Amino acid sequence: MPYTLRPDEGYDADVDTTEYLNTHVDTGDRWVLNFGPQHPATHTTLRLVLELDGERIARCTPHIGYLHSGFEKLGEHLDYNQYVTVASRMNYLSPIANDIAWHHAVETLFGIEITPRCKVLRTILAELARIQDHLLCLGAAALDLGAFTGFLYAFNPRETIYDIMDYVSGQRFHPDWTRVGGAMKDLPDEEVFKRMVKSFIHDDLSKALKDVDGLLSRNRIFMDRTRNVGVLTKDEAIAWSATGPIARASGVRRDLRKDEPYLCYADNWDGQGAEAVKFKVPVSHEGDVYARFQVRMEEVKQAIGIIDQLIDSIPGGPIDVFADSKMVKPDKADVYGSIEGLIQHFELIMSNRGWEPPVAEAYGANETANGELGFYIVSDGGPRAWRAKTRPPSFINYQLMPKLIEGHMLADVVAVLGSLNIVAAELDR
Repeated sequence: MPYTLRPDEGYDADVDTTEYLNTHVDTGDRWVLNFGPQHPATHTTLRLVLELDGERIARCTPHIGYLHSGFEKLGEHLDYNQYVTVASRMNYLSPIANDIAWHHAVETLFGIEITPRCKVLRTILAELARIQDHLLCLGAAALDLGAFTGFLYAFNPRETIYDIMDYVSGQRFHPDWTRVGGAMKDLPDEEVFKRMVKSFIHDDLSKALKDVDGLLSRNRIFMDRTRNVGVLTKDEAIAWSATGPIARASGVRRDLRKDEPYLCYADNWDGQGAEAVKFKVPVSHEGDVYARFQVRMEEVKQAIGIIDQLIDSIPGGPIDVFADSKMVKPDKADVYGSIEGLIQHFELIMSNRGWEPPVAEAYGANETANGELGFYIVSDGGPRAWRAKTRPPSFINYQLMPKLIEGHMLADVVAVLGSLNIVAAELDR
């Protein structure tokens, strides 16, 4: 039977939720439960204040936690290369994707076109990051509902991605690999990199996907816990500004890689007429927890196809753009072998005098695992952004939680929250 919630007449969002409910509402048999931040199913510091009518959720008030990362303000104090270390920590499930998105926005501001080699490598790493993020979400979907084996099937292959990131950048967890106009360094050995990636996507990952699919996709308990739970319609997804797998699971066919293409997702990415990589955008229309699970499963498979198209055709040439505008770090050979390169390196790294961005504003966005990750940058011509505003997908998607869970049972909270894949480092400013 449908469950009718009581109206929130006179509710003041600035009033502490617990105090308000205890003093202004005749709760009767209702009681207030803090869900998180210590609860393992919340994954991190966020918390939900739930008003329960028995085991039924009558009201849910999400709180964004207390990480106090201050990541937007830090964008005003670090230069355009230094800030990548902060960007990667906004989503610690797929940090290289944040690096790529940040420097995509910076290069949009500067008007820099990166080299074909850099585009291919960034695209491959962005898709590995998508896989990295989705694997944790798929595994957590099982773990949150009690299927620990499913979690291990999905989580273990992520270690291989960390090995690849370590090989490329020298760091496993936070690569911080991108730079304005290029990267921190080129591949140590291209053939080794190719072997690592191909072995991962064709052996480790393919087996893991088969195991997860066999364990969960037609599992009666998993399906009963996820189907028709946390339903979001297409119109609601658009109205609430949802993006990524959450929106696509509700029938919103939007993917920035198709709608606003960049890197190798765009035609003529090499300047010589190369076609964009081919892939399909998975869309479902059920809009429930199970649909979001299915969309992420299919997106991992599509990511494998994108990597397959690029891994054996990585262009040669430089990975960095060495521009006369002196906004891009010079190659190490130029630093050690020419006075011009040494001076440019000194001005960018030591003195910050080399940055000459236009007095302008720009917005750049990438399609990351959880949706649209965008950076809005305002420049006053100085060595660092005058303002750096972030549009993190988790911050937008988290607002859906009350809409999706109110009226459901308490046991459904972990299923719905896990399907949103909220990363709290994207929440607290």
